[in-house]
Formats: sequence, C-alpha cells, structure tokens
Amino acid sequence: MASRGRRGGVPALEGEQRHEEQAEQQAPAPQGRVLPPLPPVDYGVFMQGLVQAMQMQAHTQAALQAQLEAQERADVWWASLLHTRFEDGAIEVA
Repeated sequence: MASRGRRGGVPALEGEQRHEEQAEQQAPAPQGRVLPPLPPVDYGVFMQGLVQAMQMQAHTQAALQAQLEAQERADVWWASLLHTRFEDGAIEVA
C-alpha cells in the first residue's frame, strides 16, 4: 500500500500529517563549530584574477613548449655529433 496512513489502512489525522511533513522539512541541527558567514564577493575582482591566472597559464605553457622544442633540437644535434664521431672511428669505446 502506498497510502500515507496508519496500520490497517486507517488514514492519519490532518494534524498528524502536518507534523510528519514539518519533521521531514526540518534540517538537522549543525554539529560542532559553526563558521561565520563568508564575506561578500566582488565578482569583478574575482574575474580579473581568473583572467590573469589563465593568461599566466598560457604564457607558462608556451614557454614550456619552446623549451621542449629546444631540448629536442639539442638532442638531435648531440645524437648526430656522436654518431658522426663513432662512425669515423676517431673515438673507440672500450
């Protein structure tokens, strides 16, 4: 049975229904320390900081990409230099 009544199908009184609904709606009392309310947020300042952080991330990412490309070029240069020296037989590896 899906009805909200008492056992045996006898419907609850109007006052009992209201009491049950009020009990369901009440939030539990906070436990422990209650924190003070947060200060008001200046969304203009917040957005400005967010834009600055995104710009900084873009600059950092570009710098890291340039550094990676330079490292790859250096690795290719060193590999070609070592390959040339070893092929010539100028350096023997023991």
